[in-house]
Amino acid sequence: MSGPLNGIKVVDFSRVLAGPLCGRTLQDLGADVIKIEPPRADVSRFSAPINPNGMSGYYAQQNAGKKNISIDLNTEAAREIALKLCDDADILVENFRPGTLDAFGLDYATLAARNPKLIYVSISGYGQGGPWRGRMAYAPTVQAEAGFTHHSMRHFDDNMKAPQTDALSHADVYAGLQACIGVLSALHQRNTTGEGQHVDVAMAATIMAINEHAHVDLNGLELEDEPAILGATGGSFFVGPDGESFISAISLVGTITFRFFMAAMRRPDLGRDPRFSTPGARRVNLEELKQVVQAWMWSFPDMAALDAQLDEAKIAIGEVRSLEDIAGSEWAEYWTATHEVSDRNGGAFKLPGRPWKFSEAELPLPGDPALQGENNVEVLKTLGYDNTAIQQMEESGALVGNFASSMIASVMAQVSGAAPSEEESATDQTSETDDA
Repeated sequence: MSGPLNGIKVVDFSRVLAGPLCGRTLQDLGADVIKIEPPRADVSRFSAPINPNGMSGYYAQQNAGKKNISIDLNTEAAREIALKLCDDADILVENFRPGTLDAFGLDYATLAARNPKLIYVSISGYGQGGPWRGRMAYAPTVQAEAGFTHHSMRHFDDNMKAPQTDALSHADVYAGLQACIGVLSALHQRNTTGEGQHVDVAMAATIMAINEHAHVDLNGLELEDEPAILGATGGSFFVGPDGESFISAISLVGTITFRFFMAAMRRPDLGRDPRFSTPGARRVNLEELKQVVQAWMWSFPDMAALDAQLDEAKIAIGEVRSLEDIAGSEWAEYWTATHEVSDRNGGAFKLPGRPWKFSEAELPLPGDPALQGENNVEVLKTLGYDNTAIQQMEESGALVGNFASSMIASVMAQVSGAAPSEEESATDQTSETDDA
């Protein structure tokens, strides 16, 4: 058996997170992915801790297993390479600011004229058209613009010492996954029509679409003291009989969900207590209510007994674990929740595993992450270039080697007080546009 996307060819022009995650997901499902890296390298290669060969864990997590060529699209020879790759591709992934690839003659219309079956997915902050088309877009800024940050700040309110955004790049990650959904839908449609299409994914629209409480704000609904019945942040934190920190999935404040706790505790009298008889009263006296529940929880001999009682009452709980803890659990071993790839420097990176298991498909083993430009010669030979042509492109700067490694060596030399080599200084001058 092979992966569901076996035989699908992907050209990945993207960088950092949203686009690379889309490409990586397609590869995890069996597609062959070639990453086209700009001369000055994908900036995620320089994520700490710094590896002298230009391989970071951040880069490896989104790009392990992809073949890598590094070309300077400011040169005609490099643009011709890109065109040839796209002529035979099923999917192109890009996440530049709208219009960037157009400047190099790599827009959808041009490529579709050469390869009508091509599915071209563009991920940007606010879409390929419209009044915000040209705005820079990073996850924290898009989350702020699209209501995500406001929702979190409003929810935590006085519990926040200062305004802050989320620790994770939700806009990038969800946009990358939505891009995959769009691509797979277009592949299915191509089976009927025989033609590809352009898929436009906006991070802002994605963040609005995944907001499970959007209906409240968009319709001006007033919940007053009642929290939304379902919500990831409505539960309370407790401490187990042996000191375990855990969270409940439901709120102590809500009228419906509070009944679950009364049932678990065998305490219907709590509903008649004036401190806890209404959502408003429970909100005002929440700390007192939590103390009552906490004292009851400590009456159990261990976490297993407490969990059984809560499970009977349909109250789900989850222990607060670090990633290291969950990766060492029996569940992680069963699921193969992590895997290792080479760090290309004598060690290894442990990375998250696949989120799916297929009954009738076998996913390919994770590949190692490629160094910048590592597959230049291999890929170009499949396109018909001979050694002489490849050497000429290396000499002209159309093909680029491991600039990331040279850049890191140069910086480290400056930090230590040593002068960079002539080769490192020359590499640092490689031309590149701001966005490509």
